[in-house]
Amino acid sequence: MTKRDWVMKSTIAVMLSTSLLMGGQVGQAAAYSQDSVKSEEIVKLTKSLVGKDYKYGAEGPKSFGSAGLATYVYGQAGIKIQDTISELYSKGTKVSRTAVKPGDLVFFSSSGNGKPTFMGIYVGNDQFIYSSQSKGEVVVKKYSAYKNKFLGARSYLSAESAAKPTTPDSSKPDQDAKASALADKVIKIGEKYMGTPYKFGSSKNTTKTFDCSSFTQRVFKEAGIELPRDSRQQSTVGKTVSLKNLKKGDLIFMKASVKTSSDRITHVAIYAGNGKILHTYGKPGVTYSKFFDTNWERRVVKVKRVIPE
Repeated sequence: MTKRDWVMKSTIAVMLSTSLLMGGQVGQAAAYSQDSVKSEEIVKLTKSLVGKDYKYGAEGPKSFGSAGLATYVYGQAGIKIQDTISELYSKGTKVSRTAVKPGDLVFFSSSGNGKPTFMGIYVGNDQFIYSSQSKGEVVVKKYSAYKNKFLGARSYLSAESAAKPTTPDSSKPDQDAKASALADKVIKIGEKYMGTPYKFGSSKNTTKTFDCSSFTQRVFKEAGIELPRDSRQQSTVGKTVSLKNLKKGDLIFMKASVKTSSDRITHVAIYAGNGKILHTYGKPGVTYSKFFDTNWERRVVKVKRVIPE
């Protein structure tokens, strides 16, 4: 090899190395830039909702529950996240209290320990925004003033970027979107029967009264899904899923009480998202009930997914 050939070869090697290095830096910069754009969009959307009404379990756009505010804002920004405080707190990337960035989710409890009871979105400048039950609306609060109630923070922005495939799989239909739309339809159908009286053994042919399983049978039938008549029969169809993988539209089957050792199914409810169930019982008739950390959750025997995935 001549000296001239050696110089040319060395020069090409240096150029290739520099190109690869710069390419990696450009890729990282693009990822950070993408996260920054999402962060700005989320902050802007969140600020625009200040003053909106608080309503337990609501996911917008006119009113919001604690988790519903984050679910709505992220959804508007094109990021699908969970819809309950407990699920949002258990996922995402953990962030320390002093390392939060605009767009991160922040979680609190009144006592400063245990499980989170309310949450918000950090918007920068030592401020976070959340839907306050006591104030009855979406409010802005000083972040540092809540340090004694702080439990943790989660980032869903970097996780979203990392989770995106480099090449989309266009051959796979968007089953998740279809299943989600069908679940929303089920809940909407169920809501039109709110307040309908409860009657044990109610006929499947009437909508003037319901028992728990005639209600679920009717709601799913109107959504195009056939179910057996009673709750124990309904528990034999569909796909069994765990509570941690609970999705809107899933059927939750329960035993008679927390204390009973028998797992005999006596009740069925529809998971409606945002930590609540849609079902019928006793005096309220068709109603929403809080699910997590209640006797409803403690009575669970199994969960079934009957909406096609």
